[in-house]
Amino acid sequence: MTTAVAAGTPGYPVQYDVEYPQELSRWLIFVKWLLAIPHYIILYVLNIVVGIVTLIAFLAILFTKRYPKEFFEFAVHYHRWNNNVTSYFMLMRDEYPPFSWEPGLYPVNVEFDYPEELSRWIIFVKWLLAIPHYLILILLGIGLYVVWFIAFFAILFTKKYPESLFRYSVGVLRWSLRVNAYVYLMRDEYPPFSLEA
Repeated sequence: MTTAVAAGTPGYPVQYDVEYPQELSRWLIFVKWLLAIPHYIILYVLNIVVGIVTLIAFLAILFTKRYPKEFFEFAVHYHRWNNNVTSYFMLMRDEYPPFSWEPGLYPVNVEFDYPEELSRWIIFVKWLLAIPHYLILILLGIGLYVVWFIAFFAILFTKKYPESLFRYSVGVLRWSLRVNAYVYLMRDEYPPFSLEA
């Protein structure tokens, strides 16, 4: 199994980026949602497993201050696969996502640094501390769907996703991933209120 953790990445220890496409198909935008359904069925099941893994990790952190590495890697793999499919569905890439969670197979980068030690007490309140992020992400998410709508017509007429809107979309998805990593006990560092890498 390939390791799911990055060593020594700068900034926040959860990385997310999508390679900007120079040109996109104007016809594929009509069926991406349909083509993504098989992935979403698998991801639905994997999400249930990640919930169980998180519960086990909660107990492990409480007693050992460590997230079991194999479980951590499984959660990272799930997030990588999910973000590959999300990038496809949100019209950011045309390549069909692989039915795989291995890194480097898709032009989306999702990496998590493995924490050697986690707080056994903060695990009880992370969900509460994340509320300000979720409130902002609701507003940013509304903006994301407005951008998706604009991008749909931009791709239809120009075969391009406007780069500034693309960067906004990547930033919102990055912010969301970092908050999820925090809430799902994978990091103790409080996520930044930022769209930037």
